[in-house]
Amino acid sequence: MGVLSHLRVIEIGSSAAASYCARLFADFGADVQKIEPPAGDPLRRSAPMTPASQSAWFAFLNFNKSSIIIDAADADAIIRLNELIEDCDIVIDGREVDNADCPSIDIAGVRERCPGLIHLETSWFGREGPYAGFAATDSTVRALAGLVKLVGPVEGPPLHAPDFQTGILAGLWGFIAAACSVIARAQGLEGRSWSLSIFESSVTLSEYHMFEAFTHGDVMRRMGINRFWPTFPAGIYETKNGWLGVTTLTPAQWIAFCDMLGLPEMRNDPSLILNKDRLQRMEQIERQFVPRLKKRTAPEWFAEGLERKIPIVPIPEISDLLEHTEKKIRAAIVPVRLGIEQGQTAGSMQRLRSTPPRIGGKVPAPGEQQAFANTRTHVTETVPSSSDYITAHQQLLQGVRVIDFSMGWAGPLCTRILADLGADVIKIEAIQYPDWWRGVDRAPDYVNGQMYEMMPSFCIMNRNKRGITLDLRRSQGLGLAKRLVAEADIVVGNYSVDVLPKLGLGYDVLRELNPRLVMMSMSAFGSNSVNRNCRAYGSTLEQGSGLPSVIGNEDGPPVMSHIAFGDAVGGLNGCAAVLIALIHARETGQGQFIDLAQIECMIPFLAPWLTVHSIDGKAPPRYGNRHPQFVPHGCFRCAGDDNWIVIAATDAEMWQRLATVIGRPDWAADASLNSADGRRAIEHLVEKAVEGWTITRHADQAMSELQAAKVAAGVARLPIDLLNDRHLGSRGFLQQIERAFIGLHPQPSMPIREDAKPYPIRTPAPTLGQHNQEILSGLLGLSDEEIVQLAREGIIGTKMLSEEELARTKEML
Repeated sequence: MGVLSHLRVIEIGSSAAASYCARLFADFGADVQKIEPPAGDPLRRSAPMTPASQSAWFAFLNFNKSSIIIDAADADAIIRLNELIEDCDIVIDGREVDNADCPSIDIAGVRERCPGLIHLETSWFGREGPYAGFAATDSTVRALAGLVKLVGPVEGPPLHAPDFQTGILAGLWGFIAAACSVIARAQGLEGRSWSLSIFESSVTLSEYHMFEAFTHGDVMRRMGINRFWPTFPAGIYETKNGWLGVTTLTPAQWIAFCDMLGLPEMRNDPSLILNKDRLQRMEQIERQFVPRLKKRTAPEWFAEGLERKIPIVPIPEISDLLEHTEKKIRAAIVPVRLGIEQGQTAGSMQRLRSTPPRIGGKVPAPGEQQAFANTRTHVTETVPSSSDYITAHQQLLQGVRVIDFSMGWAGPLCTRILADLGADVIKIEAIQYPDWWRGVDRAPDYVNGQMYEMMPSFCIMNRNKRGITLDLRRSQGLGLAKRLVAEADIVVGNYSVDVLPKLGLGYDVLRELNPRLVMMSMSAFGSNSVNRNCRAYGSTLEQGSGLPSVIGNEDGPPVMSHIAFGDAVGGLNGCAAVLIALIHARETGQGQFIDLAQIECMIPFLAPWLTVHSIDGKAPPRYGNRHPQFVPHGCFRCAGDDNWIVIAATDAEMWQRLATVIGRPDWAADASLNSADGRRAIEHLVEKAVEGWTITRHADQAMSELQAAKVAAGVARLPIDLLNDRHLGSRGFLQQIERAFIGLHPQPSMPIREDAKPYPIRTPAPTLGQHNQEILSGLLGLSDEEIVQLAREGIIGTKMLSEEELARTKEML
């Protein structure tokens, strides 16, 4: 019996984001009913296809659901749909992306009659703003979100991944909104109605670069395949056998990397110790280490990297993932049945120990009902009447307390979302070891000038939280942390798997203090993985996931698509996981441990290729900037210096409009070109004609003309461009917040909102130890004298220790 088996979900319209959101509910037992037209959801025809002509993408998004066919032409279609929606808990609505012949339905009217109903509407750009109503695809949205232009060769064109990204990111955000609403409804609040912008969901991946640009200015340019500002090396390199992902972020990792390769001159060169200096000499440095990497295999380098604590990892192929025993044991890859075919796909990455997700399942045929055990009774018996609801605009997670032991991006993003939604998040750092996103520099000028309070990345990930410092290596600090945990609902940590247990803060200890506690470990590979000790960053997670193996040109290397893709994805999956566990804890009083492996969270982006390869055994093709279904599809040069636009023709009608706009009415009238296969025969000529048109226009002008004709197009933006993006600006996406040390600065909003305005950001990120007094006195009841003594002993504080001071504390311990 799944933890969400008391819920019924209705999915309408056709949107990958809506489908993935609904699938996450199905993974944990909800009865998900997918409403389709007689021809089926258009996503059933999405490439890549299996040998039996089943969509592998649709399969991933929809297994373990049931299907109901409603023909909008039937006289009773609206009545049937109304009845289904009135008898459900959650409506996930993809009609703004593709109506898919869904009967007209008055959701607002239904919600008046059923105040407990939760409604989530997905759209490409939201209902308001300059981009509202734009024709779009996965790739055009990612281009606008700053996720394309920095990838690929210096001279261009920028390289972008196949589709299957925006739907997953937005689906996770949608699930977070709906799951929070389930928690709030159980406390007596009305059901909420959400709008979800797929575009703004994708901006989650660009936040780091956006706000680094806010601080450093226009410094980011495309630096070549598998090169990304501000870290070098952080890419993929050829070995004697296989490809190797390398990331050297810290000085210690760079030194260890040089030692491993036997490069003492580079190791001892003080001008290469920092990333910003190595970026200036990339070609020179690569000439030294690339030939050496080719002397051993990727697995051999990986083994030595583990010993030396260097974040390096082999790049797996799709076939490697399908044969990976650990990923099957952990149900990261699961069986899926598609009609007469049996294949494999990505499972649920929310690894709840006590209430695990379903392992694999069946894709429903159109109109097929699947029987699953559930605890749901009729909605009128379980949902209070309107007079019983609290209608005040109370924050959804008000009253939920989170103890945040995380650092960097993934864990803090998870807890930031919880804080944004009203949870009381208490971030625990130490003056000895503050969050490394405050900076790893311990030079006197950096520490004395409190530069660690001026890092934009830290500020955007830790808003709406309270912050304290505790030295967890000492008994007094550890004891205070345990007292906080004893009264908390959730604990989140993203250290290496052994760190918190060695400190005495493992789940086996904490559950004795608090049986209802939900505790999540967000390690790179999982607590029981053979690679559990591997050091990893967001770049390592993308490298080790296998995603680069399907990106790029057929004759080129595997291609990374982001400096730290895995961090944001891990944070979103982690937030979804703790909300599921919190629903269970609120219902039963029982907490549990969540073993989230961040590298597994990247596997859904590979799901279609996993399924097809598991059935036909053929290596998946790499399309470069082309597409298995849309022709043309690519990134085209525009007028000016390094200006580009992504364009796609998704069907015959859009192709005809595109051909007309670029001055080829003969192509528009040629019936043989109405099919993608027909156009693929002259794809090179089509691409040349499209670029012949775009090169005469600035990118924004080209986008305006194409969008006026309802052709999917998106300018390839830089992250810095998003700070002044007209659409984001019109929607109030960037909120101006005042904070000590940095003053007024922009903060990104969540892509989920309940009305025209985004959720307000209540407080800026805490300065180091800012809330020591407030929490130690107000929550734990310590006296002023006790707090002064803790500060005197260095157990708490508000100033980061210098290298010298840190060395002295280590000697004392």
